[in-house]
Amino acid sequence: MSALLVTAAPAERRTLRLGPVSPEVYRAFLASRTGADGPSFLQVPAWAQVKNGWCHQLVGWGPESGGLTGVALVLLRPFPGTRKYFAYLPEGPVADWADPDLDGWLAPLLGHLRASGAFAVRIGPGPAYRRWNAATVKAGSGPGRRLSDVLADEVDPLGTAVAERLRARGWRRCGGASEDGADAQPRHVFQVPLTGRTPDDLWTGLNQEWRRNVRKARKSGVEITVGSAADLPEFYRLLRVTEERDGFRLGRSLAYYERQYAVLNAEHPGRMKLYLARHEGETLAAHTMVTVGGRVWYQTGASADHRREVRPSNALQWRMMLDAHALGAAVYDLRGVPSTLDPGDRAHGLLRWKLGTGGQVVETLGEWETPMQGTTNHALYRAFQAYLARR
Repeated sequence: MSALLVTAAPAERRTLRLGPVSPEVYRAFLASRTGADGPSFLQVPAWAQVKNGWCHQLVGWGPESGGLTGVALVLLRPFPGTRKYFAYLPEGPVADWADPDLDGWLAPLLGHLRASGAFAVRIGPGPAYRRWNAATVKAGSGPGRRLSDVLADEVDPLGTAVAERLRARGWRRCGGASEDGADAQPRHVFQVPLTGRTPDDLWTGLNQEWRRNVRKARKSGVEITVGSAADLPEFYRLLRVTEERDGFRLGRSLAYYERQYAVLNAEHPGRMKLYLARHEGETLAAHTMVTVGGRVWYQTGASADHRREVRPSNALQWRMMLDAHALGAAVYDLRGVPSTLDPGDRAHGLLRWKLGTGGQVVETLGEWETPMQGTTNHALYRAFQAYLARR
């Protein structure tokens, strides 16, 4: 670590210093953290190159004696007409959230970002908050029902403690009491645990409909292959079809996915893969997968409107899950799900589909914001919130 900038910690505890780190040192630290609670793909250095319109910093914490105990990719978005920035740490920082001395590393971060011109900062704490098993969610579904109406199978005491500590220090949870929040990243995700399970265990974990659909795809001759950058235009064409059919718009261009594929794989070969499902020579579905350490994510899926009866998406997911298991991943993360448990809601279909893999709905702590000290910073923060509310 070089050019350490800010020091802050209670006198009775160790002193942590924060400053810029090189991409090589940063990546080496990430490589040391594996398992289901390892770093998000949104915190790898290459992710900064994916995001147009943002500048970035790579920073790290460490004791006076040297070494690193935490790192963060900080994205900085300029506020028009000023030299001020909104600082965003997507699903970060990568730090020891179990450390009771939260101020010992948050204070240096805030001091550094304020000195860098940030008027506010948003973070995404790592610990989970609550978990619901697939069977629990299914049993709790019904008209007008939401996840908050169902008793969780597990409440993470660390997540609860971190939320209380942040709130006591003036941090505000984005979206407040809203169940789905106002986060840039999904507050509720769906995860399939892989540690200690065999492929047969994973197969048994699928519900009857999923097993039937995977068999149907195999019997119909659906072929699953791993594509290349040359297949991204076909993936994007199917994505536009999916958006039109399902009534959503991600707002991303083909160039975005091409850039993402190029920079993630340049940083670590095989980090992002594109899986294709073909039937009778035609690509019917395409899904992207991202791997960092002990975690694998199904990031984006797309499928055609026709020949859905051969179940290409089920076949794709089963192959991706098996590949994640073969890589030694601790968890297969299918990313966001809605909080609605009402079968009449259009969004419930996505949750129902993911429930069939037999995993868990995981409520994260969501994203938290705080303005920097000073009248100008608070005014810019209020203006920024008003802008987000109008989007």
